[in-house]
Parts: sequence; structure tokens; C-alpha cells
Amino acid sequence: MRATPGQISGAENSTLATRLTREVRGDVFFDSFNRGRYATDASFYQMMPAAVVVPRSMDDALRALAICRDAGRIVTPRGGGTSQCGQTVNDGVVIDVSKHLNRVVSLDIANRSCVVEPGIVLDDLNRQLKKHGLWFPVDVSTASRATIGGMAGNNSCGGRSLRYGTMRDNTRAIDAALADGTVLHFGEVARDLSGANSSGGGLALFRDMLDLGEREAAEIAEKFPKVQRRVGGYNLDALVPRNTPNNMAHLLVGSEGTLAFTTQVHLKLWPIIRNKVLGVCHFGSFYEAMDAAQHLVKLGPIAVELVDRTMLALGRDIAMFEPVIGAAVRGDPDAVLIVEFAEDDQAENIRRLMALGELMADLGFGWENPRRKWGGVVEITEPGLQTAIAEFRAAGLNVMMSMKQEGKPVSFVEDCAVPLPHLADYTERLNAIFARHGTRGTMYAHASEGCLHVRPVLNLKLEKDVKAMRAIAEETFEMVRQYKGSHSGEHGDGLVRSEFHETMFGPRIVADFREVKHRFDPENVLNPGKIVDAPRMDERTLFRYPPDYHVPDLKTVLDWSAYPGAGGGFQGAVEMCNNNGACRKLEGGVMCPSYRATRNERDVTRGRANTLRLAISGQLGPDALSSDEMMETLKLCVSCKACRHECPTGVDMAKMKIEVLAARVASHGLSLGDRLVGYLPRYASLASHLAPLTNWRNRSPVLRKLFEKFTGISAKRALPMWRRDVFKPQAEAIGPADGHEVVLFADTFNRAYERENLEAAVQVLLAGGYRVHLPAPLDGRRGLCCGRTFLAGGLVDQARAELDRLVASYAPFAARGVPIIGLEPSCLLTLRDELVSLRSDDAAKSVSAHALLFEEFLVREAEGGRLQLPLGPVASKAFVHGHCHQKSFGAFKPVEQALRLIPDLQVETIESSCCGMAGAFGYRADTYQASMEMAELSLLPAVRGADAAALIVADGTSCRHQIADGSGRTALHVAQVLAMSLDSAASIT
Repeated sequence: MRATPGQISGAENSTLATRLTREVRGDVFFDSFNRGRYATDASFYQMMPAAVVVPRSMDDALRALAICRDAGRIVTPRGGGTSQCGQTVNDGVVIDVSKHLNRVVSLDIANRSCVVEPGIVLDDLNRQLKKHGLWFPVDVSTASRATIGGMAGNNSCGGRSLRYGTMRDNTRAIDAALADGTVLHFGEVARDLSGANSSGGGLALFRDMLDLGEREAAEIAEKFPKVQRRVGGYNLDALVPRNTPNNMAHLLVGSEGTLAFTTQVHLKLWPIIRNKVLGVCHFGSFYEAMDAAQHLVKLGPIAVELVDRTMLALGRDIAMFEPVIGAAVRGDPDAVLIVEFAEDDQAENIRRLMALGELMADLGFGWENPRRKWGGVVEITEPGLQTAIAEFRAAGLNVMMSMKQEGKPVSFVEDCAVPLPHLADYTERLNAIFARHGTRGTMYAHASEGCLHVRPVLNLKLEKDVKAMRAIAEETFEMVRQYKGSHSGEHGDGLVRSEFHETMFGPRIVADFREVKHRFDPENVLNPGKIVDAPRMDERTLFRYPPDYHVPDLKTVLDWSAYPGAGGGFQGAVEMCNNNGACRKLEGGVMCPSYRATRNERDVTRGRANTLRLAISGQLGPDALSSDEMMETLKLCVSCKACRHECPTGVDMAKMKIEVLAARVASHGLSLGDRLVGYLPRYASLASHLAPLTNWRNRSPVLRKLFEKFTGISAKRALPMWRRDVFKPQAEAIGPADGHEVVLFADTFNRAYERENLEAAVQVLLAGGYRVHLPAPLDGRRGLCCGRTFLAGGLVDQARAELDRLVASYAPFAARGVPIIGLEPSCLLTLRDELVSLRSDDAAKSVSAHALLFEEFLVREAEGGRLQLPLGPVASKAFVHGHCHQKSFGAFKPVEQALRLIPDLQVETIESSCCGMAGAFGYRADTYQASMEMAELSLLPAVRGADAAALIVADGTSCRHQIADGSGRTALHVAQVLAMSLDSAASIT
């Protein structure tokens, strides 16, 4: 959506809009919904920008900079928007470089260097480098979404800076444009500037900076902390005289977009880590853990990372992390230190791991000791578990933010760094400060550097907690100064810490900072208010929750009682999004498939959650929740539920979308297309009786076009074929009378379209000796349904009615412990999710608790020694695509396990996100293209590349149709594959 001048009020803004829209390729946004999505980063601040530009090229970006300068508008460059101190929010024009300006410009393998555009994401860069045996080692926990430009702006450090250093240490040069448009190369220069690659203006700038460094060398030496983790202020120490050339790029590193607009970054690369081992050191006392850190680093690890009791407890409550903690953590430690060794020689790593255990014993720790000296080492050498532990540690921030309460861990003394010998005393005194102000804190991360992520729990909607924050900051920074540490040790200054530079560095150094800013940017165009001339950190008008923030009570249709706030907790659920951006990852897991296809902030879980928060709090105007703009925001959400599982703060956008759709239906009614999809279970029986007529649409190009015009169903799609021979059980129970009982849930889709799947499931269950119940509805009418199609249209009352019918039929079985087995993941898992959001009675809870996917049941029986199936070979290989809901509920692994019951079958999982069909999503004309783009990211290429003799397996009805449409291959449900295996065994005998 490109802005038009008519959307802007005021002559100045109208001129700006006209020029940006006319002269800049890419997206230009002036509407409140899009601007609102860029008003926050991962800090607690919010500043509404005047406009947002997403340039297609660097020339476009620099053109936008020139237009804004002419119009007197400030410019804030932005990458992933994950800054925790408010660096990427301002009230001018935001230029987002992450969508298009993300190329590797050049790669020099021999010299281990590369040149990249600022919008490239760290993980994406490292994926491209991996095949050359190289990586960029500033491994920040937000690597899946942090851009190199943003990392340079903040002087990022990462967990392994003990070995590899900071962003500054790994930046060879930076090409950047000054606010006046001059493009300069910032790299190594001699003190006399001989051989400098720059214009006259650039040489004059460099000369002035080197002169400043020489003039202030003594003051810099006295006032700059002697710790590696010092990222506060400008890096004036890069300018002082030294034996080696000065690197002018190091002045830009950490400058937070206030000095120049980065166009390219020249990076130093390292050989990839080949071998590693982990030692998880356990401590019964947090103080003892912090005191031990100074000794553990002497063994030469590349990292020593802290995980405290709070993070362990929260992690145990998060499904994706509970198994990791169970495998790596012994007993009930107050803290663990994860010590990583990664030398080229694995034997050396093992030797150091053994030395770690000996050192812990020498320090007096043992598993049988009293609490204060209780502890020891759990050795981790298995690569898969090492990766899982790393992912848990990397998710530390989001894990901490998963508290479902008004108070949250707040970042403002987040990254103070002190010399290691003082770390134990520092943390003990810090906890005392927190307690004195009526709160407690969370602590985790970089113990090896004396730089912990420290967050006291506060509710910044309350004036008293804001005052407590101010007092804690002042007392903490004074203590850090006593220890000669750094008040800004990793995540930069932004709006949080810039105010305190004078306290920490003194007035003369701060005057030098101002001199640098003015010399680079005399008109104050580039991201003002950061590093110099900052507002007070507790200026509440700049908060995400300012003093007038209010969410009026609103009617909701689902149960949100686990959260605080209006709408029965809906407000609290929406506000769980902390903007850290885990949903912006481009590979791995499922979340967020629409963002992976479009790279638009609008189409990522974070963008949607921000829009919802602004809407319910009245910041987007009246009736924003049910507006057309809100529907556009949620249009590409496929309700995959990946965020429910993969967002560590638990933002469940699929569930939130139901609320929005319900509000939309209440105010605008239903379209014909929505009605056709939603009410499918009600007319499926009639459509089946009239199958030749109802299928006519697929055979007629004219009808396809008419259907698209009146219903919005794409003419490019063939709809699933109705059939007269629908699944109709001949009896309500089949199988041996003394067999273990199961209920088979015959969902609408398999019943009406693919009865073979249900018949195959019955065959498998009977072969296993089970008594299969197929209960008819108590009302004697049409088949049972989970209400999924109604929920997808916001028809919550109709969905509840369907679930009421289902519960009435299944509750007697659940009451006596009979498993309820389903084939279609989206339907069966509705019983585990939405059912208990619509009904909280015991019958519903019992049905929900006994609901199992077909493979979950079989694997459980096999592991219990109760499953005996005579299976024969069917193929040499099967490629398996997991349904999104299976992955969201941790139910995909049983699919692989069930297939591995088949003799001689090699099972390979397709590493895919959502297939893109997602119920009716892929059938709609306005989302068809996005559907195909999602499928083409990984699923369809993998299917096309599969051997013709291999099986393609997918449990989801939508997934199978997408695979057929996009590749011409037929995908099978696991039930069919197992039935084939039974037939194979029978034919052999």
C-alpha cells in the first residue's frame, strides 16, 4: 500500500508525502496502522513516526534521506527493530532496510572478509557463509532477525565475545552517507591521512576527529571503563594516537544511526566452529555461581553463560524448552553456568571438560554438599542437545518476558558490566537494591564478561513503579561506577541510558560526544535524542504505556482468564508481545509463514500484535478492531498456531484472530465466500448427494470465473471433489468385544472428501485388536464436527454449538478413559485448544484431555508394548511434511515414529513452514498468490525434488491439496501408508 498525498494533513507533510511517493521506489506509508507498527522496538518506549519508507535499493534509501533533509524531517534507520533501549523509535521518518537491502555484496574467502548491505540478517549471512567453512561470530541471541546494520549501530557483542570480541572488533570498514548526502568510506587511516580513500570533505572530517582524539586522549584514558563490554557513548578511544592505524569505522560502530546512514559493512570472518562440548555447572547458591565465574574462565572457554532459577522455572512451563531443561539440569539449582569449549581438537575439548569438573571440586562444590556448596557438572557432548541448550539460552529474554502478569522484567540496567572479581558482590548488592524498592530481578547471560542481563520486575503503567525504576537506575549506575565498570555493556544507549552519560563519563567527555554529533550532523537530521541530548529515561509520554494509556472493557468470545486486563484478559494476552521479533526468523520452525513470504512488518506476528494493542487502546481511532485496516493486517495470518508454540511469550495470534473475526462479523456480517466456508459442515451431506452438480464448477472455466466474482474463491483452484460414497459406518462399534476401546473421530473433511483415510485408520486399529467406536450424534442428525470452519470465519456461537454436539457424544467415553482419536490435525487439535476456550466444564475438559492424533495414539501404544501390527515393506523412502498444528502441539514427532514402524522405510522430514493452503486461505482469490509463495519457500521444491518412487506423506487435508496443486504429486495420510504396509505383509504371507 503506497501513500497518496491526500492522506496527509498539513502542507508540509503533504509535500513530503508527494515527493517520497513520487521519487522513491518501494513502500511509503503515512497511515496510522503502518506507522503504528514502527512506533515501538523491543524497549518499553513508543514514538509514532511521521512516515515509514521501505526502499527497494540503496539509491532509494539515500533519495529518501535527501527528501527528508529538504523537508526538515529527521530520519531513523531501522533493521530488525529489536533494539531494547529505544534506538529505533523516533517521530520522524523511519527507513526500514531489512526487506530489500540485504545482499552479500562480495565475499573474499582467502582473506576471510565480506561486504554486506545493512539489512542482511545475521543467521541468513551465516547460512551463506557456512558452505565456505566461515561464519560471522558476533552471535547475538536475536541472530534470527538482527540485521548487521543494527548490530553495527549498537556495537553488538554476543555470547562468545570472550573469544571473538564485539561488533567493533569484527568490523573492517563501513561505507555510509552523511546527513548532507556525502558518501564516505570509513576504514583504517594513518594519522596524517596519507592514502585515505576519501573526498576533501571526508578528509576534513577525519582530520577533525583524529585531532579530537589526540586532544582528549588523557581524558578518554581516565574516564573510559577498562572492560571489553563498554558500548556506551561514541567510541572516542578509536581516535586516540596509537601504533596501528586508526579505524574510522569504529567511531560509527555503536553510534545508533546518529552520525551517518550505513550503506555497506565490511566484516571480518572466522573459521566455523567444528567441535564443541558443554559443561553445565550447577550451583546451589547464586552468589557462589557468580564468584566461580572468574575461575572458570581460566580454562579458556569461548563462553560462560548464566541461567538463573527464574529462567529455569519459566522454561519448564514452556513446551518447547521443558525437555531441554529435563535433560541438562539436575536437581534444583539456584543457577547454572553453561561453559562452552570449542577448540579444533575435540580431544582438547574433552580434556578441558574434565578439567572443569576437577576445578569445580577444587572450588569446594559437590553433589552431596550442603546447599551453599552443592553442585557439579553435567557434561553435554551430544550435538543435538547442545543446540537445544543454545536455543534455550538465546531465548532468554522472551522466556523472562513470558510472565503472565502486569509486571514484567524491564530493561534499563540490562547490561551493566563489571570486572569479574566484583561480579558476585555486584549482583548481591543489586538484588538488595531491587528489594529495597519492592521488587525482584531476573539475571542471565554473559557471566564470562561480567555482563549480565538484569531486569527488575516492574509495571510501568504505574507511577510508583516508574519512580522505582528511576531510583534503581541511579543507584545501580553509581555502584557500577564504584567498580569501574560500564553502565552500557551490550545493547547500547538509546533512550534508556544516554541520559546518564555525564554521570558515568563526566561533562568533558559528554561535550566531546556533542562535538562529534554536531560535526557529523549539524542539522540534527539523523536519529536525534540518542547518545547526546537525550530526554529523561523516565519521560512517560514516550512510553509504550503512557499516563493516559487505557483499554476500555470489551466483549470477547474466548477464555482469556490466564491473563490480566480488559476483555477478560484479552488485553494482557495482546500485551505479551515484547517486540523482540522471534517471529521474524526466516528459517527453522514454522513461525511466521506469511512474513517469510512477504517480509512485511504488517504480516508478522509482532506487527499484528502491535496493531491489536493500538486498536484496543483507542490509538487507531474508533472501531479499529473490526475495521477494514485490521482485516488487512490479519489477512495473511494463516492461523498456523506456530506462534502459540514458537513465541516464547506465548502470543497466540490464531486465537486472537478469532476474536477479531467475531468482532468483524458482529459489525459487518458475513460475505458469501465466508458463509460457504464456515457453514460447510451443515451442507456437506446435501452437497454429497448432489455431487455431479456441485462438482460442475471445477469442470467449467466460466463457472470458475463466476464463482470467483461472487464468492472470492480463486478460479485458479480446483475445489475438493464432493463424492456420493461418503464415509458412513455400518455400526457404532466394530472390532473384538474384549479389545481395548478407542473412539475414532470421523471429521467432516475426511468423511466427505477422503473416506479412504478413515477406512485405513479403521483397518489399522482393527489389525491392532482394538474395539473402534464410531458414535452417532445424540441428536441423530448429520455427522459430528469440531466447528473449525466456523471458528475460521469468526462464527463462535455456531462453533460452540458443533462442539456441544461432539462433547455430548464423546463425554461418556472420555469419562471412562477411552482415547478419542482423530486423523485431521486441525480438527482433532481443536479439541485440545479452542474447546476449552469455549467451555470450561468437566465434560469438555475430559474430552480435551483424551483427544489424541492417530499417530500419537499408536506411538503411545507401541511404547507401552500394547501395539502388535503385522507390517510389511511399502517403499524405500518417505518424505514427510508436518501440519502446522501438529508442530504447534508437539505432535509431529509421533508421525515420524509411526512411519518408522514400517520395515525398511527411510523417513525424511521436509523442513517446511506452513504449506500455504491453510484451510480456505489458499483457495481465496486475494490470498492465492501468498499461498503459493509460502509453499514455494521450501515445501514444493522438496516435493518436486523427491524420487518418483518415494512416498509423500502429509496428514493435513489442506496440505495434501496444496502438494497436489503445486507439484502434481499425491500425498498420503499416515493411516493410508500403514494400511498399505498391512496389505503388504498380508500379501507376503
